[in-house]
Amino acid sequence: MPDTILEPPPHTVPAVFTRALLDWLPWLEPLAVEALSERHMAGLVDAARVKSPYFRLLARDPDALRARTLTDKDIFYNPDAGLPRAERELAAAATSRFNGCIYCASVHSRFSATYSKREADVQRLLDDGTNADLGERWNAIFAASVALSTTPITFGPLHVERLRRAGLDDLAIADLIHAAAFFNWANRLMLSLGEPAAAAGT
Repeated sequence: MPDTILEPPPHTVPAVFTRALLDWLPWLEPLAVEALSERHMAGLVDAARVKSPYFRLLARDPDALRARTLTDKDIFYNPDAGLPRAERELAAAATSRFNGCIYCASVHSRFSATYSKREADVQRLLDDGTNADLGERWNAIFAASVALSTTPITFGPLHVERLRRAGLDDLAIADLIHAAAFFNWANRLMLSLGEPAAAAGT
């Protein structure tokens, strides 16, 4: 790993949660594009991720990055049964909102709004956090995601019962748990390695 801490260029750190496209600036040196080997590229999984300083930083441990990326893709892109994509993204956005990860919340709230067509409700989640009233099904998903993100964990049978009453079957509940748990970890990783920035030109 690099042994120097980067001083990010002058930038504006977002002060509120937003669905706007954001940049992310690392505090540690990512690998240079020209330094990426075949093993690094295998770790990235998607060649397009070479453009991201976050993924080039994680590519310093390419095997761990590959495992992380394949897990991410299976949780969010696997369409077999379970929770609809919009609500998997909702769980990630709710977790990120609770954990204070402005960058991750922006990405996954955009996805949730796109797939659900419920832009106003997603914005309400960002604006009001745990006080947001999104309708019982989404309230149950938000509450379960927050409970999974607290330390110590507060998720329990009552959350499962509430989710079932809201119409989620066991596969959907498992998808919610996977999405929230993955981003509970991913938020902490991203928050410890850099900071969000308003996108260039905005």
